[in-house]
Amino acid sequence: MLLTAAEYALFVVAAAPFVYYLLAIYSAARFFSTEHWKHTPNTDYFPPISCLKPVKGLDPDAYENFASFCRQDYPDYEIVFCVDSNDPALPIIESLIRDFPERQIRILYGSGRTAVNDKVSRLVRLTAEARHELVVISDGDTRVQSDYLRTVAGAFRDPKVGGGTCLYVSPKETSLVQQLQSTGMISDFFASTLVAWQLDGIKFMLGQTMATTKKLIAGFGGFERLEDRPADDLWLGRLVAEQGYEVKLLPQLVYAVADFQSFRDLLYKRVRWMTVMRMMRPWGHFGLVFTWGLVWSLIAVAVYPSVSVAAVYFGIYLLLRITMAWLIGIHGMQQKGMWKKIALIPLWDAVAFGIWLASFARNTIRWRGIDYKLQNGMLVPTTQKSANEPRPKGPRSLVHEVDEKPPA
Repeated sequence: MLLTAAEYALFVVAAAPFVYYLLAIYSAARFFSTEHWKHTPNTDYFPPISCLKPVKGLDPDAYENFASFCRQDYPDYEIVFCVDSNDPALPIIESLIRDFPERQIRILYGSGRTAVNDKVSRLVRLTAEARHELVVISDGDTRVQSDYLRTVAGAFRDPKVGGGTCLYVSPKETSLVQQLQSTGMISDFFASTLVAWQLDGIKFMLGQTMATTKKLIAGFGGFERLEDRPADDLWLGRLVAEQGYEVKLLPQLVYAVADFQSFRDLLYKRVRWMTVMRMMRPWGHFGLVFTWGLVWSLIAVAVYPSVSVAAVYFGIYLLLRITMAWLIGIHGMQQKGMWKKIALIPLWDAVAFGIWLASFARNTIRWRGIDYKLQNGMLVPTTQKSANEPRPKGPRSLVHEVDEKPPA
């Protein structure tokens, strides 16, 4: 077939996602090698750990999520919750105390602070009240295996390691939307995570596990510095790395229980997240245009509609995307039922491309009912009234041990 120079150039650009896919495949194959993923269990390094839980609202399966931290095969650790006295999760936490009397569990009632990012304001207090130097922070939707703390602690045997985080999967999927989200995380989001690991190392964390030390948190100014910022997990990893320490992607899977049921809920969360990423990393976010293999294959076929072009572009696209999903989801994470979900990859890629486009149409994000714009990495209310509201930074309230009642 005779092509013009412009058509040749377009075909070259349309093949750019395949280069990215090959890099993702190489990164996944290297990460899930024996050296990085399969490891000798930690049997002799057990520094005391404080598990910090900032809680706001009741996540699905909250009891089992919290209880998994109480079932750790680890000699010395505490679990510290920060929760409001009227929070619906409080009875669940109190039941844990009754069911696991052998565990050191404490409840702190409220942060005593006001900030845009309520989770981070709770982390300010949790970090200050933690009894141990090594802290492990996790979201309320997180469920872990019994050797979780052993794996986390083992990474900190190396003095060069200052942070750790984990990949995560869903323990169960009850709808097509949840299967679609899981497929996207394994074949797309984690692929980009492993590419970042390969090219520049991990300089961020994922909210399901954020492990570091109180010394390093104090080293960047404490969580007070992040109270008015989104993406606290990304910031925490970056600020630890900036102090010259390695953030390690740990050889441990954790579980994240889905907190959405509808396609609308999924779109809402993903568009907000992608909008934040665009605001924080505008050029990197725009560069994702060269990673959409399905879209560029469609463009190539539209420019030169022929069986041979369609066979080459769609064939390579499917081969590489299936290989990525197999390496990460089946070979690496050993997820059962992944083959059935691989058929959802083209649908996810189409949805993800639409979410990426939608992120350019928004200049604000909605956080707990208020619209914010991002200025110098900080969330600023879009209304003058909200911007002028005082932000009290009152003293931390007294610690309430597990046998005390919350303040009236």
